[in-house]
Amino acid sequence: MTEHVDVSIGQVDVLIVGAGPTGLALGVDLARRGVDALVVERGTGLSPGSRGKGLQPRTMEVFDDLGVLDAILAAGGDYPVGMVWQDGERVAEQNMFDPAETNEDSPYGAPWMVPQWRTQEILRARLDELGGRVSFGREVTGIAQDEDGVTVAFASGAPVRARYAVAADGGRSVIRRALGIAMTGETVDPNPILVADTRITGLDRDNWHIFPPRGDEGFLAICPLAGTEDFQVVAQLLDDSAPDLSLDGVRKLVASRSHLAPEDVTEVRWASDFRPRAALADRFQEGRVFLAGDAAHVHSPAGGQGLNTSVQDAYNLGWKLGAVLRGQAPASLLDTYEEERLPNAAEMLGLSTKVHRGEARRGEATRQLGIGYRESSLTEETRAATDALRAGDRAPNRTIAGVRLLDAFRGPHWTLLALGTAAPAVGDNDAVRVVEGPPTEPYGTGLFLVRPDGYVGWAGDTESGLAKYTERFGLKA
Repeated sequence: MTEHVDVSIGQVDVLIVGAGPTGLALGVDLARRGVDALVVERGTGLSPGSRGKGLQPRTMEVFDDLGVLDAILAAGGDYPVGMVWQDGERVAEQNMFDPAETNEDSPYGAPWMVPQWRTQEILRARLDELGGRVSFGREVTGIAQDEDGVTVAFASGAPVRARYAVAADGGRSVIRRALGIAMTGETVDPNPILVADTRITGLDRDNWHIFPPRGDEGFLAICPLAGTEDFQVVAQLLDDSAPDLSLDGVRKLVASRSHLAPEDVTEVRWASDFRPRAALADRFQEGRVFLAGDAAHVHSPAGGQGLNTSVQDAYNLGWKLGAVLRGQAPASLLDTYEEERLPNAAEMLGLSTKVHRGEARRGEATRQLGIGYRESSLTEETRAATDALRAGDRAPNRTIAGVRLLDAFRGPHWTLLALGTAAPAVGDNDAVRVVEGPPTEPYGTGLFLVRPDGYVGWAGDTESGLAKYTERFGLKA
């Protein structure tokens, strides 16, 4: 469906190029902070296709904060158990993920399946609800920046002037190339992969159906897409010829590698092909322009890290842009985006590659709950060495004096946890929420100032040094 194209907008605070999960998540975060942001997309509507269908537990926490969790839960479902087929017979079950328990630390223990097109629709609806804007049919043709802002030109419509711009326009990012930022990477698998959203009869929806390679044919996997009537077909191609993405082509491929008949594939709703690779941009910032999502890092889909790492980019950048644009923090705060996200993206990129090659399991690391920023220049740990949670770590959920921390964290504010000690005055009620209670593991006793993105920024036994830290972000008592 073609959507209305708005070509009248001339100047905004933040221009986000790309209306995928990265750009939409950032748009939502900025909109709830009152930032005048515009998302532009070269297509005439949101992109189709299931693509990144797995949402990791950390991303579920982010979506809780952004106000889309209920819709995400309603739209998806748990991953099914893998079922290995051979010669038309079920021969073995295969757990696609290491077991994960839901506990108080994070109520989202295992990945949640939602087709990417549906995730985008949910984020777009939330953006609309918050008064945000998306302009379709806006293909970028040029970008220029000066000390005051960025000007982006388009194939049609007037240029847009912004104080900052974010390239969330995918692995072939026009913005990244225009800025001359190189990507360093490798081919993860020399064989192309076909992926298609299909309608199939003759297969149950209780399993992820796996057909191992045989002869001169690669693997075939057929996964029911939660919340839909579709199956996602993923097939490895062992030659360099262009894959046939038509209904007949997908029918022939499925029939040749499984016990299904060609006519069991009744519809192909979307299809694409790609060659798995891993690549990382040499830098995530050029002046007033930032790279996020696939524009900054391209993953193999095997580890379920690409979309999730991209959402973490948006979540990290959103609160920092908000603080700078509101005059609460100096522009130098934005330099910490690359400082924090580039090494984390590199780590997740390596993990994706290992999972693709069978060198790592889809386990604890892939859930992204262990990602942190202990080495960041924004992190201050003033306590003596301890084995407990430290500044820079993700702030885990607990219930303190009847307050569930994930509920306390929800919103664009900071949160001060005063555990086993009195809470000092810090910020106003809108900027900092205070939660007081007894010492609680894994926090222990002390003061913990939690950033808007859910990481402990400052930790101490006493309030000494806290006021100086909060002044950096305009959080004055």
